[in-house]
Amino acid sequence: MSGLAVGEGARALPTTGPGRGAVGLGLLGAGAALAAGAGLCFGALPITAGELWQIAAAGPTTAPVGLETAATVVWSLRLPRVLLGLAVGAALAGAGATLQGVFRNPLADPGVVGASAGAALGAALVIVLPRAPVALAPAAAVLLDLIGVPGAAFAGAAAAGLLALRLGRRGGQTRVSELLLVGVALNALCGAGLGLLMAISDEVALRDLSFWMLGALGGATWPVVGLTLPVVTIGLALTLPLAPSLDALALGEGPAAHLGVRVERVKAVGLSLSAALVGVAVAAAGMIGFVGLAAPHLVRLLLGPSHRLGLPGSALLGAGLLVAADTLARLALAPVELPVGVLTTLLGAPLFFGLLLRDRRAGGAT
Repeated sequence: MSGLAVGEGARALPTTGPGRGAVGLGLLGAGAALAAGAGLCFGALPITAGELWQIAAAGPTTAPVGLETAATVVWSLRLPRVLLGLAVGAALAGAGATLQGVFRNPLADPGVVGASAGAALGAALVIVLPRAPVALAPAAAVLLDLIGVPGAAFAGAAAAGLLALRLGRRGGQTRVSELLLVGVALNALCGAGLGLLMAISDEVALRDLSFWMLGALGGATWPVVGLTLPVVTIGLALTLPLAPSLDALALGEGPAAHLGVRVERVKAVGLSLSAALVGVAVAAAGMIGFVGLAAPHLVRLLLGPSHRLGLPGSALLGAGLLVAADTLARLALAPVELPVGVLTTLLGAPLFFGLLLRDRRAGGAT
């Protein structure tokens, strides 16, 4: 039996019917595609669906007559931005769904183990220190310049995730309650580090850091997409084999172990993959809140509690939600562009409160 497989008893757990699940995933995929199409069409230069089709059919190296400017906008600006939004949204939502399964808690989100805060601290080091009134060793300055903001953010997320895993283990077991406490401590520590860096930063660095922490897709380029999209795709694909084990884990660690689940391995793999996905997402787009928390909730309402559907469904919904939010952020106060992280929080927080009140009225556990 595979280390991530479950016994026959776990396979008998109630799940959404295959017909409803396929239809639900199809609807979520169609929604993400529709959001992507809207992101390509709407903006300072409106592009109709027919013009977009002509541009796509002509390819990136040529442009239809009369649509030269529109083609440049699509291929150079909007398409990489939409693809990055799809990747980041899918990564955050997929990480959130995985963490909620590992912690058996629908309130868990990508920041619960400190990965988001670690990524923010790593990015802040690169943004602030080169301009700070402190003397950096030449080797340190070269290293910071070589790593860059995305590399430092990913390294910070990975370091925080690994540290949380290490400190959350006792007696050969990863204790969820202790891991949560470690995550709280790491978030506080990284927050203190961010405060210190802000205190010593100049106006330019402070502005750059503040904007980056609000989250935005405006820095999307083809090289960034080329690095982010494959890593997110691989990371999400690696979470899918965890689905049967996460379904069994919902019964409790003891029953899951009796069903053949290697509980400690599932927790370690799930937490590691989640931290990596969060690191990649934050490195590419900054801090974007509530996508990883709200998307899995909505998917459970649509498709039920099964992680076989919940993991891919959350990724699809997160992708569509973030691209739609980014399009709205570009249009809401045009020509001023809102940071998409601000908009996701403004829209996600009321939605989350609504879900809590709904579950409370229904007598739910959340």
